[in-house]
Amino acid sequence: MIGDLYPGGARGWIEVICGVMFSGKSEELIRRVRRALIAKKRVQVFKSHLDERYAGIYHVSSHDGRTVEAIPIDTPEQIARAVQSDTQVVAIDEAQFLQAGIVDLATALAGSGKRVILAGTDTDFRGEPFGCMPQLLAVAEVVDKLHAICVVCGNPASRNQRLIDGKPARYDSPTIMVGGDESYEARCRSCHSVPRRDEDQVRLL
Repeated sequence: MIGDLYPGGARGWIEVICGVMFSGKSEELIRRVRRALIAKKRVQVFKSHLDERYAGIYHVSSHDGRTVEAIPIDTPEQIARAVQSDTQVVAIDEAQFLQAGIVDLATALAGSGKRVILAGTDTDFRGEPFGCMPQLLAVAEVVDKLHAICVVCGNPASRNQRLIDGKPARYDSPTIMVGGDESYEARCRSCHSVPRRDEDQVRLL
């Protein structure tokens, strides 16, 4: 981890935990937050208000039920106003929902000596880069990409399969649709399916 990269100790840096749904991103963020608290670091945790699953908007929660208290936010500017000067670790879950300003904010926080941990889905249901995540991956010192298990074939899953009425969502569906295992499955590249409108029409001919 970061100690191996900077044996002398780094003042501030950025860590990104990315991957598909059900890969354990929030669980890993919670683990790092708890370790920081054990080390008596001053920690603040934030999450997008769009994610109200499981424990509600005031907690980051993993699919297996682990939680940590969090401050719900809509914009990077709200995080900037809420971060206290003596905070040493800033953790942000569901970073893919935040505007591009999160990249500048994370960079500024790291530059001020804070450890910044961000977790988010790096690709959308189409398998394409999601929001600000590519830029966050580029500026981070540490990147961990997690995988789930494909529910179809059992191989490592790197795609989010969105389901609507039990069928793969079409390519032109909205990019953001918050949901759990009733709306999404983890799948590998081969088993991932995103029908396009023209494909639907061909099937009807």
